[in-house]
Amino acid sequence: MNSNSKQFVVVPEGSVTTPKGFRAGGLHCGLKKTERHDLGVIVCDVPANAAGVYTLNQFQAAPLRVTQESIAQGGQLQVMLVNSGNANACTGQQGEADARTMRASAAKAFGVAEHLVGVTSTGVIGELLPMGKVEAGIERLPAGVKPDGGDDFCQAILTTDLVKKEVCVSVTVGVHTVHIAGAAKGSGMIHPNMATMLGFITTDAVIGSTQLQQLLNESTDSTFNMITVDGDTSTNDMVVVMASSLAGNEALTPDHPDWAAFAAGFQYVGEVLAKAIARDGEGATKLIEVTVAHAASREAARAIAKTVIGSSLVKSACFGADANWGRIIAAVGRAGFPVQTETVDIRLGDIAVLAQSRPVRFDEERAAEYLKGELVQIHVDLNMGDATATAWGCDLTYDYVRINAAYRT
Repeated sequence: MNSNSKQFVVVPEGSVTTPKGFRAGGLHCGLKKTERHDLGVIVCDVPANAAGVYTLNQFQAAPLRVTQESIAQGGQLQVMLVNSGNANACTGQQGEADARTMRASAAKAFGVAEHLVGVTSTGVIGELLPMGKVEAGIERLPAGVKPDGGDDFCQAILTTDLVKKEVCVSVTVGVHTVHIAGAAKGSGMIHPNMATMLGFITTDAVIGSTQLQQLLNESTDSTFNMITVDGDTSTNDMVVVMASSLAGNEALTPDHPDWAAFAAGFQYVGEVLAKAIARDGEGATKLIEVTVAHAASREAARAIAKTVIGSSLVKSACFGADANWGRIIAAVGRAGFPVQTETVDIRLGDIAVLAQSRPVRFDEERAAEYLKGELVQIHVDLNMGDATATAWGCDLTYDYVRINAAYRT
């Protein structure tokens, strides 16, 4: 879906503060060894209807549990606080106490009730937060929060990311212009099973928390849950959406005539952020997109697409510009769903390499040149049914090992 659909329009310079009522900021409080921002916040002028999705890793980080409690209490958030450089995961009772202290400190600093504050963390697992630095940073945050603070916030949430990730669209709902914006971080430990890494979506639409949760669940399944970098699901993965309701539109529900347009814009925001995370995978040189068509079921299409995109051998072949389709067909065959082994077609871009499960003569040099590009599209047609799914990932490079071998040093 894109702006040409006329269901929504991309706002090129938009950020999480473009929707009415939102401000943001970020600063360095001392969690990172460099002077880069490591504490950020999104603030809404009013309590915003909220929804979230969270990692299914059993070792769920303490801040996620605290945020879930906040949203469960009233379905709203007004302040979303995040630190980078320390995940506050696997830190026991002290870690949970520290997450609650962060929530209480932010509530005091911004003058809101504690249950209107969400908190989250990203970085090294298993180390306690230096709470003196964190609390001092939270005290300084309100002075730096501003309507154009989206960039500072994006910088504050990065760890091994090389680039910030943000997107904004506008949608016409009745006679009103509604904005949906998002920011995310993620580069390594990427293989979500709910959402991915950290994602923050803001909108000024009038929409209830129940409808937001429904929309977030649905879009997550086909965006954030369809990317992988390294096959590792983090302890801290979370996506939170906040709706200020300040656009003035008639409340959005699935029965609203403009629901489809709003849902399309929401989906687009999630997909752009998800693809940006995959493209920025640690050490990556290219984005890989795998589309599985004509599968027997949606579940099969999704599983096969993610198996291919997650294959270390496929990822390595893409890095080396080696048109080794055998690695692709092997991944298809081990994805856990039945396939007709005589009917599979595979293309690299528009280059056919397999037809009806038999090799096709192709120009190796042309294929290698295609695989050297920044976007590699792998098409797998099972010729079995009507289901289709797309997954995104990146190549596996020498730099991935270098970055992760020295992550804590």
